[in-house]
Amino acid sequence: MDEPTPSALPAADTPLETALRRFAGAQLSRIDGVWVNESVRGRDLKYYIFDWDDNVLCMPTRIHMERLDSRGRWVPHVCSTSTFSVVRTDRAHYRFPDNDRGKAFVEFQDEKTPLGGGSFLEDVDRALDAVVSGRRRPPLSFATFRKTLVEGRLFAIVTARGHEPGTLRRGVERFIERVLTPDEREEMLINLRGYSYCFDKVQTFPSTGAVLRRYLELCRYHAVTSPSFSALLNEAAPEADTQEARKRFAIRDFVDHIVGILERTGMDALRLPMAIGFSDDDRHNVEAVRKFIEDELAHRFPGVKFCVYDTSDPEGGVHKMMISGQLELPLG
Repeated sequence: MDEPTPSALPAADTPLETALRRFAGAQLSRIDGVWVNESVRGRDLKYYIFDWDDNVLCMPTRIHMERLDSRGRWVPHVCSTSTFSVVRTDRAHYRFPDNDRGKAFVEFQDEKTPLGGGSFLEDVDRALDAVVSGRRRPPLSFATFRKTLVEGRLFAIVTARGHEPGTLRRGVERFIERVLTPDEREEMLINLRGYSYCFDKVQTFPSTGAVLRRYLELCRYHAVTSPSFSALLNEAAPEADTQEARKRFAIRDFVDHIVGILERTGMDALRLPMAIGFSDDDRHNVEAVRKFIEDELAHRFPGVKFCVYDTSDPEGGVHKMMISGQLELPLG
């Protein structure tokens, strides 16, 4: 028998009861001794693809470049990811050391080297420290990523980094641990159980840790210069030899992944209104993805609303471009 609706609950300080009050008007049920949000059955289908650096978090990871100085000499130049997004096409004044991209992005790998690397979680913690303490304003997609997690919506991380998927996933887990409040985590679990109950016909629920692990397993983590991603491309798309082409492949993979999940649950993904948003702080990537959606994805999935968000200007805010479809997909 269902317990009283959240609106009938007395005010309380526990994270669970605080979370329950946020579901006023929702259809909540007690299944296997835990709260389940059955209202997800009628939710619109919204999914997100996030670039990581300077879009979700401002990471302190450095890029090792060479710069042409006033005397015509190439000298070492260390820059941030935000600076690199501006100078990356200035081949007259900036270059990779020995024209080797791997040497420039040595800190963006899992393997430790004398210059760095292998410290993704440490950089995540440093970035979160700056946001949590108020020393730094979060990037433009920070709040949207947080909301995506709380609502239990599927997402993909698509980044030019070279980490393995498990490393990126651990970064997401750290974000959940440090950014989501206890009541937001309870709200997330209630939503996740709702999806499992409504679409996967789950009747018994394991531990909260298992519920979260199942959710994160359904998401995608593509670091497009990682060894595993490069191996995937060598097999499926060897012609994808640029960062933009690799990101296009990763985006297509996520869209196909979402459509496959919906079809397995008995939902006709190509007939349902669906929205997929992509956000990136690099204008070159944004333009490449916009063109990719217009030229390919919008034709393959005419019923899907694709939204591209340019987050390159923190002061000017998000620039939104809608490609096709019907659903509104706000960033935030």
